[in-house]
Amino acid sequence: MPEFDYTASAQRTISLERDAVDSLLTRLGDNFNTACATLLDCPGRIVVTGMGKSGHIGRKIAATLASTGSPAFFVHPGEASHGDMGMITRQDVVIALSNSGNTGEIVTLLPLIKRLGIPLVSITGNPDSTLAKAAVANLDTGVEQEACPLNLAPTSSTTTALVMGDALAIALLEARGFSVEDFAFSHPGGSLGRRLLLLVDDIMHSGPQMPLVSPETSLRDALLEMTRKGLGLTGVADSQGKLAGIFTDGDLRRTLDQGLDIREATIEQVMTPRSKTARQGMLAAEVLKIMEDAKISGLFVVDDQGVPVGALNMHDLLRAGVV
Repeated sequence: MPEFDYTASAQRTISLERDAVDSLLTRLGDNFNTACATLLDCPGRIVVTGMGKSGHIGRKIAATLASTGSPAFFVHPGEASHGDMGMITRQDVVIALSNSGNTGEIVTLLPLIKRLGIPLVSITGNPDSTLAKAAVANLDTGVEQEACPLNLAPTSSTTTALVMGDALAIALLEARGFSVEDFAFSHPGGSLGRRLLLLVDDIMHSGPQMPLVSPETSLRDALLEMTRKGLGLTGVADSQGKLAGIFTDGDLRRTLDQGLDIREATIEQVMTPRSKTARQGMLAAEVLKIMEDAKISGLFVVDDQGVPVGALNMHDLLRAGVV
């Protein structure tokens, strides 16, 4: 038996599905615009439903809508007939997916949807189907051929439905002016959420954990303060409590190169004045950019009067998942 050519099979599948997706470009028009306007004007939530493979695609579309600023959830059409219809309110809009457009479990729901006066957007492969005709807008995702060589397993048709759902979600995202910050609020557990929601106040060392000395402190005692606090730096506060300068491990190496006596020198002699600082309430991601641009590994956080309220280093940002 000759060895099967897996690569050729994959290339055929990809080509067929690519062509099916390309064909959608010519079908975007009034129906797509009406669907978007209907969804955008929805005062409630977008309810997505579908059976079988269309249901799997519908779940993904609902998740994409919800994470991009359009409140949405999935309802299984079979369960809807046995109580879950109560999850749908008169304020909602329904998106129904069915390649044939005549799926029994969904068609059964049409009278209930109509009775509630809920707008219906359909995504079907048959614009002349029962579902398509009942919708305020039908999005035609029909394909000439499934990627399945038997032309039976939903492949190209589920791909086009998925792409059409993404097109809806992104069009609504742009129409709403959905921002990166909005996206972060929908994904607080991800790395983007941490970068865009975490404040410097949440990770800085403050109070007794903050290394701080006065200008007349000896260099030796300042080094002891750095060692106790373990941040690789110490701040220097003037008589008014404002940050006058900073002294880091790097400054120590430069001081030793100068041959100064660490027992006699004061921290004021060797500190770096006018150092880079962060402000209270800054995003941790903003502080990271300050540190990267200045090529420094630590800094102090000050309030509006320039009084130090906290300190942090690159390790703190790493532990917080900001880097």
